[in-house]
Amino acid sequence: MNLPRLFRSHLFRFILFAIASFSLIIFFANQPSFSKNEDLFSDKEVDFSFVVVGCNRVDKADVAKASPSTANVEQLKRTFKEISELSPQPKFLFFAGDLVMGYTSDTNTLEKQLKGWRDLYEKSPLAKSKTTLIPISGNHETQNEKKVSYEGAEKTWLKVMAPYLKYAGNGPRAGGKDNLKTDQSKLTYSFDYKGTHFVILNTDPVGRDWSVPKSWVAKDLAKARAKDAKHIFAIGHKPAHAYPTNLYSPPEEKEDGLGKLYPADRDEFWASLVTNKAEAMLAAHDHVYYRAQPKGNTWQIITGIGGSVLDKVVDQPKNNFFGFTAVSVLKNDRVMITTYGREVPKEGYLAPSDKYPTTVRDRGDITWNS
Repeated sequence: MNLPRLFRSHLFRFILFAIASFSLIIFFANQPSFSKNEDLFSDKEVDFSFVVVGCNRVDKADVAKASPSTANVEQLKRTFKEISELSPQPKFLFFAGDLVMGYTSDTNTLEKQLKGWRDLYEKSPLAKSKTTLIPISGNHETQNEKKVSYEGAEKTWLKVMAPYLKYAGNGPRAGGKDNLKTDQSKLTYSFDYKGTHFVILNTDPVGRDWSVPKSWVAKDLAKARAKDAKHIFAIGHKPAHAYPTNLYSPPEEKEDGLGKLYPADRDEFWASLVTNKAEAMLAAHDHVYYRAQPKGNTWQIITGIGGSVLDKVVDQPKNNFFGFTAVSVLKNDRVMITTYGREVPKEGYLAPSDKYPTTVRDRGDITWNS
């Protein structure tokens, strides 16, 4: 056999190309199903990280299709899987409200939906990982058909989600300077992890929907700052500063955040975040992804992209994705965010999504800049 001639042949070159291509296919098939944090920082630079996402419930017309959880099951399972594949593994997943359809005065129905959602989580690879789930109530969990929060819904939430509220308990009780109607100590609360202070917020307490206990929050933040907290994050369902009304299509008349009913209280709450050098408030509720600094150096990050039907906005093609936001606290005290997204299936928001890859949609440095 004339080996030199064989090596120069088109057939030999084709075989080599085929082997190389097959090897690449096998390599990429065994990689995580979405892009990583290339270029910005390495895994070794991360002290710890956490993920925030909200709004996964289906529309009312699709409740029967998604029973018992009333969640967008396709997107929820995919999000759980992809978070479990992140490296390094996030310490926390904060699921920021509207997990289920809710909006019911029947607490038995609400309980079944919440248990259905829990079942999906507990069967996911994320439940077996080192990531700690911290669910946060949204208006769909605490409000009835008239969109008014009631005590029975709060108690049902606390009952079903009890295994995932191990950090809860130091929040405000009924009464006090905020004149709360019910005990909020396990719905709005705070905790510390590795020098970072987290404030978890119920943004629809009984008797004062569309608000947070601003006096308790201000005192809690001042205490954390006095103890030299390295970083401060507030996480709740409704954003303090909502998605801009002029960016909806058509424009909205009134903002869909904490400023909707009590703008002065919202401003006081936001001022306490800025005064105490909080890096960000992360929220959902508005079915869109948005990052901005409304007033001062504190970021408002809206990540209501868990799988609910997206809001119609001016730049729809750019914003037409489901996903989640990862926050990385680095060892050098910088704070970086990476938001991952996948296109909404053209076949419908509940349709299979395997052919739509998850990629990085936003990334940046949100470290407090004094």
